[in-house]
Amino acid sequence: MAYTNGNLALQPKRKPEQQPVKETKRVVKVRRMIPPSEMLRYMASVLVVVGVLVLIISRYASDYRMELQIKELNASYKQATVEVKVLQGEVAKLSDPAVISKKAKELGMAPSGDNNDKGEENGQESGR
Repeated sequence: MAYTNGNLALQPKRKPEQQPVKETKRVVKVRRMIPPSEMLRYMASVLVVVGVLVLIISRYASDYRMELQIKELNASYKQATVEVKVLQGEVAKLSDPAVISKKAKELGMAPSGDNNDKGEENGQESGR
């Protein structure tokens, strides 16, 4: 047999002493329920926060709608002012006495100075 007492590398491994198996108790924690009054408080606070957020968002939406209406009204105002200027130009053009007399002649009307003479010719007497 080989000499093994002097060399540590050749010493057989010793088995550790087996320790007795410890029995562990498993602790099961029962989850505690939230009391109904506290749950109602939480729900009420969540509803209040949601209500405030809805109010804020609705205000922003109404502001946006109002700005859109203002832009539309400004556009229609600008269009109306352009139409008014065009119509004022037409009124100025049509109120010119030369245009009025020309239009009257086209329609067969006579100047106002000729009314008395024509009235006497048609058999109407002027105060006789």
